[in-house]
Amino acid sequence: MTNWIMKTSTSEGKNGIQWTSKMQLDDLDFAGDLALLSQSQKQMQEKTNSVAAASVAVGLNIHKGKSKILRYNTACINPIKIDGDDLEDVKNFTYLGSIIDEHGGSDADVKAWIGKARAAYLQLKKIRNSKQLSTNTKVRIFNTNVNTVLLSTGAETWRTTKAIIQKTQVFINSCLRKILRIRWPDTISNSLLWERTNQISVEEEVRKKRWKRIGHILRKAPNYVTSLALTWNPQG
Repeated sequence: MTNWIMKTSTSEGKNGIQWTSKMQLDDLDFAGDLALLSQSQKQMQEKTNSVAAASVAVGLNIHKGKSKILRYNTACINPIKIDGDDLEDVKNFTYLGSIIDEHGGSDADVKAWIGKARAAYLQLKKIRNSKQLSTNTKVRIFNTNVNTVLLSTGAETWRTTKAIIQKTQVFINSCLRKILRIRWPDTISNSLLWERTNQISVEEEVRKKRWKRIGHILRKAPNYVTSLALTWNPQG
């Protein structure tokens, strides 16, 4: 249904962002979540109207309260409307669990994922303090319930600055030290901490995920959307 709506409303291919020399990228879709892309307010309004009309034709309606507008590198502040109602302008929004912001970096997204991982970690307090469970079991539970929250969803796409790697590693190291019951003034080096908990550094983990993702992409056809994204140079 969503595919039909988007094909119908973007068939002319004139209101997207430049993707290749001969093709524009109109939208990113996942199930019922749509991210519409345009180079101007006028184009975005036209596309929004078209998508709304195609949706109504099959008995669906765009949820105005959940629809947000994010502007980048533009001075135009004219609102985008649906049925005469202004859609909310935001500086960031969440798409498929990741935060997209006007700066285009990963800082806000990583901060949010650390927050989610911390919440998951706090739920393991009884397990962490258990005297019946071995350290190995506690670490395995940590990897399954905390590490996967932090590093399994799109970590390979992060813009991995030194600051981002450090923030992420500090959080993980803090969790591991508590699992091993190492508290101030006791100390342990990072290398020994990782050895005792059978971990690798965040930097290495992200690097492995990137190589795995690139391997998947390179096996795709050259005109596949993810293959094109590797060499895409955004305008603006």
